[in-house]
Amino acid sequence: MSINLQEWIIEADIRSMQTAMETGQISSVDLVQLYLDRIHTYDVQINSVLEINPDALQIARDLDKERIEQGSRGRLHGIPILLKDNIDTHDNMHTSAGSVALAQSIAARDSFVAIKLREAGAVLLGKTNMSEWSNFMSSSMPAGYSSRGGLVLNPYGPGEVFISGSSSGPAAAIAANLAAASIGTETAGSIVGPACQNFLVGIKPTVGLVSRAGIIPISTSQDTPGPLARTVTDATIILGALTGVDDKDTATSSSENRSFVDYTPFLDATFLQHARIGIPRHYYKHLDKDRLSIMEAAITTLKNEGATIIDPVTIHVEHNNWNNDVICYEFKKGLNDYLSQLADSVPVHSLHELIEYNNNHAEVASRYGQDTLIRSEGSTLTEETYIQKREEYNELALTQGIDYVLEKYSLDALLLPGDVDGLYIAARLGYPLITVPAGYSTEGVVDSDGDHTKGPFGVVFSGKAYSEPTLIKLAYGFEQATHHRFPPHLE
Repeated sequence: MSINLQEWIIEADIRSMQTAMETGQISSVDLVQLYLDRIHTYDVQINSVLEINPDALQIARDLDKERIEQGSRGRLHGIPILLKDNIDTHDNMHTSAGSVALAQSIAARDSFVAIKLREAGAVLLGKTNMSEWSNFMSSSMPAGYSSRGGLVLNPYGPGEVFISGSSSGPAAAIAANLAAASIGTETAGSIVGPACQNFLVGIKPTVGLVSRAGIIPISTSQDTPGPLARTVTDATIILGALTGVDDKDTATSSSENRSFVDYTPFLDATFLQHARIGIPRHYYKHLDKDRLSIMEAAITTLKNEGATIIDPVTIHVEHNNWNNDVICYEFKKGLNDYLSQLADSVPVHSLHELIEYNNNHAEVASRYGQDTLIRSEGSTLTEETYIQKREEYNELALTQGIDYVLEKYSLDALLLPGDVDGLYIAARLGYPLITVPAGYSTEGVVDSDGDHTKGPFGVVFSGKAYSEPTLIKLAYGFEQATHHRFPPHLE
């Protein structure tokens, strides 16, 4: 290749990687080595990668040989992908949800996500750091911290720019160009939030579009894995590779005849000319001057591209205070089920044992306490009460939430700021979200949580269940009209 590989790899996308491999200019081994070199050089600043797959180079060699002898499997053949550390892989990597208690735990089988990526020909490059137990451990633990991996920092300003959400490692790693893309998980904002703060595209799929089998859980009603990437196209390519009905996750039965194995036909920038987008102003009120300016500029862009903007719209449940009773119940049951099947060599096999382990190793294992784990262990909801509460949440969100406002105003989607405040209604319903870079806040303020709001910021498109095709069209149109993303400066 005539270009400088070290410069080319910084913002190379999946399609350009495939073209380079198909034409013999570069190999999957070369790609893996380029990313390994970048991890060793730059991750010391941001602490995003927990461990490297020791077999990554050999997997790449095998895929290069397969390409020559049998042809490419498709768009992900030979592409290096990082996985969040709560996603099981049956190989020489560990799966710990960031906890030192599970630091030596190797999954007995691949997660559905890992299976699908391997079938597509991706190279599972490594596991990323994350907020321990997906930020369901302690109310005082900072986002991005785990006892196993320490604190993830934002590459756009390590120690200064907020990292956000439990998929902090997957986001920081891809923002810093340490792999082609990553897979995160979201319960409420944990893909979209970190993607927003790291100038990435993040897709939180409809719950049921991608199986959760083999993922350390929080909530059966809200959890979902999804891609984080530097472009809408890359995130869309990966999403299609992950879909499918799985008998190990009953939620996926709802995706039958509603999912696609290829979402790239929906990369249609002209759709904005016919789109109707609502602005729920309640979720803009907390924004500082810089981020509000970014949102107003995004609205103007959408108007200029031909979209019809309905401003404002009101979501009747926008003032509701959603408690965590349902999630605490689901977390306790789901985590006990997951831990109970781990190998005898792992020191914990229940939530109760995990809490005891953390108490006995408090200096390392529970630096910020574990009040959320303790509250979950103390959950006294009966199954009957749990079902009743879950149905009440869903009824409110359905009849007075996203479906209601979209139908009332004949909208394709809502436009939300890319932080967690406006994402809880979609989370409760298991509805999809997609975030796209929208601008960079140079000033920002220190918010009520003590986090500085300067740095990258994104917009979020929110829609009904299985509206991923529409959201992809909107996100792609906005991205192609703006191209706000730029890589961080790393030294």
